Amino acid sequence: MKAIQNPPTGVQVTPADLLRCAALYLRRHGWHQGTYYNNLFPADLPTPPACAAGAIGIACAGYRVEHFSQLDGDTLADYLAALAVFVDYLDDFHPLFLVDEDGFVIDEHTSPYSWNDDPGRTAEQVITALEAAADEWDRLLTEGGENR
Repeated sequence: MKAIQNPPTGVQVTPADLLRCAALYLRRHGWHQGTYYNNLFPADLPTPPACAAGAIGIACAGYRVEHFSQLDGDTLADYLAALAVFVDYLDDFHPLFLVDEDGFVIDEHTSPYSWNDDPGRTAEQVITALEAAADEWDRLLTEGGENR
C-alpha cells in the first residue's frame, strides 16, 4: 500500500482510509473541476488542486497520476476499490444519473466525474461526500474499528 510509508505489519489500509486521505488532500491543496488536476499549475508540481478522482489517485499512489492506467496492479486495485466505495455512496445519497434525449438512463451509477464537475458543486460538498463515503464504508464493513 503506497498511501502511507512503511505501514506497520498487520495493518490494512482500507478504502475508507484512502477516501479520508483524498478529502484531506483537497482541504490542503485545493479542489478542481474538469480534469484530474488543475493544469494551470506546472506538471512537475506534486500537489496541484485536484478533482475527487484525482485526489483518490494521489491518496493511493502517493504522487500525481494523470490516468489510472499509470498505476501498478496493487495500487490500481486500491484506487478502483476506493472509487467504487465513493460511487456506491453517491448512488445512495447523491444520485446524478445521465439521461439521454428520450429520457432513458444512460448509466446506472452516478459518475464521480460528472458529479464532481457539476457547475453547482462546491469544494466543501466534495470533501464532505468523500468523508461521508468513508464513514459509510466503516459503518457497513467494520466493527469497533476492526474489519469484520
